[in-house]
Amino acid sequence: MRKTFFMVAMAIGFTITSNAQDGTQTDQGSWLIEANTGFGGVSAHAANTGFGFFTSDGITSWSIGTEGGYFVVDGLALKAGAGYTSTSFSDFDITESILTYKLGAKYYIINTIPVQVDVTGASIKDANENPLWLGLQGGYAFFIGDMVSIEPGLRYNLSLNEDFTDEGIFEFRIGFALHF
Repeated sequence: MRKTFFMVAMAIGFTITSNAQDGTQTDQGSWLIEANTGFGGVSAHAANTGFGFFTSDGITSWSIGTEGGYFVVDGLALKAGAGYTSTSFSDFDITESILTYKLGAKYYIINTIPVQVDVTGASIKDANENPLWLGLQGGYAFFIGDMVSIEPGLRYNLSLNEDFTDEGIFEFRIGFALHF
């Protein structure tokens, strides 16, 4: 039984690896559409272009967004993203609506290790200053077939404006991408 399980696991691993290594998903001229989930630091990260939900101590925040990119050369995609976040503070009976944006680049090392650098910002109505972050992200791409990848990874958001916050935010993310 263990040998059968091991052989099936090896076959699945080989299939995923061989799909990722052919590189057609990251070839020049291809498109990328992705959605991310973020865990950790969600309450403090007002600029989110992924899916998220956070609640603690009278603060409830949810977000929705997506990102897209175009591979300008093999393995390198220029990306843009947009999102919406709603944050409610029950102690003050206040709800903020936040529009977010992201511009950056994503490179797939050996077609399976995505690394990303981007600038993420937000527009908060009536805010004295809006957040702006430099994002650094890395992970691993599990390709499932020719068009879908699941990309778990780690992300660090470095604040670019100390008047909004001087704290960086560390996140664990799981991305889901479509490749055309």
